[in-house]
Amino acid sequence: MWKNYLTRLVQSLPFFITGLWMTIAVSAISLAAGTLIGFFLGILRTRPNRLFRYLIGAWVDVIRGTPFLVQIFIVFFILPEFGIHLDAFPAAILALTNLGACFICEIVAAGIRSVPWGQKEAASSSGLTEWQQLRYVVMPQAMRTILPSLVGQYVLLIKDSSVVSVIGVTDVTRVGWLTVQRIPHGLMVFGLVGLLYFIICYPLIRLSNLLEKKMAKGTR
Repeated sequence: MWKNYLTRLVQSLPFFITGLWMTIAVSAISLAAGTLIGFFLGILRTRPNRLFRYLIGAWVDVIRGTPFLVQIFIVFFILPEFGIHLDAFPAAILALTNLGACFICEIVAAGIRSVPWGQKEAASSSGLTEWQQLRYVVMPQAMRTILPSLVGQYVLLIKDSSVVSVIGVTDVTRVGWLTVQRIPHGLMVFGLVGLLYFIICYPLIRLSNLLEKKMAKGTR
């Protein structure tokens, strides 16, 4: 029986590879867009304007405080009630991008706040504009704090991408659910699913560890 299950699982490998590429596509697009938006929001989060700080902070708290499953259901099932109809793939991108942007926003804001105030005063007294201060003084120092946490957050968001299977995106998790209906051995099927996620995430885990060590050494 085991041999029969294994043979059928091997025959299903092309479908798992297709699902793996879909997972990579959803994750890559969402992380790229989420990083850009997250950095922008994180910078605004540290500006003196209280309105920006409160509005961004409220949105980030709502997204971080609610399950991603609920968020993706809202995007896919509730937005059509307001005339916004999205297919499964763009809905997954939108929901995951929003989730990533909110977490990255807090990472960036924390990194900027970690820069000593004296550095900002020195840059200001040198005649640099606010943009120049941010670009040449604040962000290079803040990135020491931001980078390791950012890469670690990427790993979490890639794993969260498995939730998009519930709205019909044929990622590796959905392929696993479809396969287990034909091969009734959950441990074997989802063991393969877990292995494929590990293959994606492990290089980022190693990169995060290396960055933490490098940044800690640079700080000392």
